[in-house]
Amino acid sequence: MTTTQAPAKSTTWKVDPTHSHVEFAVKHLMISTVKGLFSDVEGEIVIVDGNAAESSVSAVIKTASIDTRTGQRDDHLRSADFLDVTKNPEITFKSTKISGDNSEFELTGNLTISGVTKEITLTATNEGSGKDPWGGERIGFSAKTKIDRRDFGLTYNQAIEAGGVVIGHEVKISIEVEAIKQA
Repeated sequence: MTTTQAPAKSTTWKVDPTHSHVEFAVKHLMISTVKGLFSDVEGEIVIVDGNAAESSVSAVIKTASIDTRTGQRDDHLRSADFLDVTKNPEITFKSTKISGDNSEFELTGNLTISGVTKEITLTATNEGSGKDPWGGERIGFSAKTKIDRRDFGLTYNQAIEAGGVVIGHEVKISIEVEAIKQA
């Protein structure tokens, strides 16, 4: 007698761009921190029976949606000195490994910025799920990581008189995602 195992059930969630964003923080003049965000975020989360190892995440960030609350700085960040949004309209992420439990986990994957792909790991938290007022179901996640912007070819900088540089190399990334369960 042979037994067959039922295929694992998966649930697909689409990122709700109106309730999701990617924030970043970078040192300025080595003494303060400038924060900004990307507001145009799309993505898909596939959860396989609560099995993190078989689940997946993919995301697309529109580079032109960068916002640091200063138009002149945003224009410079969109230029060829940094993101070159004309040539590189998107930042992408595709998971390769998820480990941990359903509440806290590590999300490893390939991040592509300005045509350069590097593996990164995010520390993530499941913020919960529930029904929305419109009959749908939603889930929330938070994630954090740090990258060195130079690894992605983002090397523009200026030296300062006191020593050091205008723009820090380390970028702290903080992600808030709300996703809607698909039928």
